[in-house]
Amino acid sequence: MNSTADSAPTGLTDPAQPAADSDVTPDADATAPTAEVETDAEAAADEAEHSAGDTPAAAEAAPAEDVLAEDDLLAESAPVDNPWTRPGRWFVVHTQSGYEKKVKQNLEARISSMHMEDHVYEVVIPMEDVVDVRGGKKVVVQKKMFPGYLLVRCQLDDDAWHVVRNTPGVTGFVGQGTKPSPLPRRDVEMFLASHDDGAEAAPKRGKPRLEYEMGETVRVKEGPFNEFSGEIIEINEDQLKLKVLINLLGRETPVELEFSQVAKL
Repeated sequence: MNSTADSAPTGLTDPAQPAADSDVTPDADATAPTAEVETDAEAAADEAEHSAGDTPAAAEAAPAEDVLAEDDLLAESAPVDNPWTRPGRWFVVHTQSGYEKKVKQNLEARISSMHMEDHVYEVVIPMEDVVDVRGGKKVVVQKKMFPGYLLVRCQLDDDAWHVVRNTPGVTGFVGQGTKPSPLPRRDVEMFLASHDDGAEAAPKRGKPRLEYEMGETVRVKEGPFNEFSGEIIEINEDQLKLKVLINLLGRETPVELEFSQVAKL
């Protein structure tokens, strides 16, 4: 995300009856002259009863359980929503830092008012789970993955480019040279996950990322080393402590500090 494409992609075009049953009712004999005739009639009735299972109505009723099982199987095997397989391509848009939500609202309003829903489909702010320390306790909070950037899913033709690029707060598309570059599948699936409409996009759930990283330079904001800065050389996640290499009297000295005692630069 280190280059901005500011010119419109001129000429961009994306290749976006069941059969009727006949009931036959045999004529019943009005009289039964002998017991032998009655026995034959009973036998015929039994035979008719056993053969009833071969009628179309019975044949339709028989596989009901099988049909239900097949429907359940189809429901279970329904494809999971994947941001990569949705229509359009994902592009990175640079915004004024700290105004991502406002720019997102402005862009969505322009898409609606200009009836561009068939060109620009989705605007999201990628979020991630981060371990933070509040009141001396670890809490998992959501923070922006890329402050100053939005992800936009669209069919990028000239009209879509102008809608996005001319939105207040948007400073340009990210891409190689002057041409916006769509995100590859790996990045789309890494940065985005299935989410409800209107919700911010979050990455696939996993272990939350620590707010601090090895090698990062932080500023001490509390204690005897207040206002010193140093590099993190060790992280103790269980005890919520860091070891920071501070330049003390001309010598680099490792100092153990609590998460709450330091701040990002």
